[in-house]
Amino acid sequence: METAQLLRSFPQIEALADPQRLAILQHLMAKPATLTQLAARLGHSPAWVRHHLKRLEAVGLVKFHESRKRGRQTERYYCAVAGAFFIQERVLPKCEKPILVFSGSDDLAWEVLAGHLERFYHILSLPVGSLNGLVYLRQGFSQVAGSHLFDEWSGEYNLPTIRHLFPDHPTLVITLVHRTQGLILAPGNPKAIRSLADLARPDVRLINRNRGSGTRLWLDRQLRHLGLSPAQLQGYDSEVCTHLDCALAVRDCRADVALGIEAAAYKTGLDFIPLFQERYDLTVFSEMQSMYAPLFDLLASRNFRQAVQTLPGYDATESGKCFYI
Repeated sequence: METAQLLRSFPQIEALADPQRLAILQHLMAKPATLTQLAARLGHSPAWVRHHLKRLEAVGLVKFHESRKRGRQTERYYCAVAGAFFIQERVLPKCEKPILVFSGSDDLAWEVLAGHLERFYHILSLPVGSLNGLVYLRQGFSQVAGSHLFDEWSGEYNLPTIRHLFPDHPTLVITLVHRTQGLILAPGNPKAIRSLADLARPDVRLINRNRGSGTRLWLDRQLRHLGLSPAQLQGYDSEVCTHLDCALAVRDCRADVALGIEAAAYKTGLDFIPLFQERYDLTVFSEMQSMYAPLFDLLASRNFRQAVQTLPGYDATESGKCFYI
């Protein structure tokens, strides 16, 4: 079994920006080859191949494989250093303030908090869903992850998943808010949608959240309980990345219903049927706790809690509560 390799070096990424070098590397990932063989496959001269091959060798993507005798000649075979490559790297701005990258589920209370925190940090947001947000934190692409992942076995939010993803890395989980999710509907609910079971009706179009989001995972679990398959829901494969995008799709008649937070429905003038309340947490690495002092102070502040309480469906009573994992 061959291995894949993560690329975190800018010289390696830059080398692959050339489509000719990328083509050479792809051939050498498939099987070792000589300069002559590569030249024949790519329609160029061996000297042309040698020029690009040396660059790939210099950045550590290609290596000498073996020599083989062919009559009186000795042929040199080259190969890629891995069976596949994945490119992952952050390109961040140069700022006077510390950079704070947030990844995870989008949330209006987080937006309120981020607005206050901009005095202390240069904040960047990566709305990739709850599960992917924690994965990005694990991989070092962000410093804060926001999630609302429900564990059916324990009845707990976030903590079981975080324990599983960070078994060797102490983390600090801070409650941001509790919030209400439910069905976002057109004004007056013209399709008379009352429950999740109605999503399987042929006249109902859903707009869904992205894979890995806590909302999408909750919906999938409820569909299993109801004995429904995703194929029965029109629009199940139509995805957007935020609660507001869901609400806008319903408002603009691109969908009849979405699952999302009450505040998004209220903000867009839509109807809402509450289904459940959930806890939304922020996760950081424990050893970086001192970096987050402004965040802790704001979470405990009266101004933040008052601002959050104005958002429909939000409860800031436990904001700032900590769990050490």
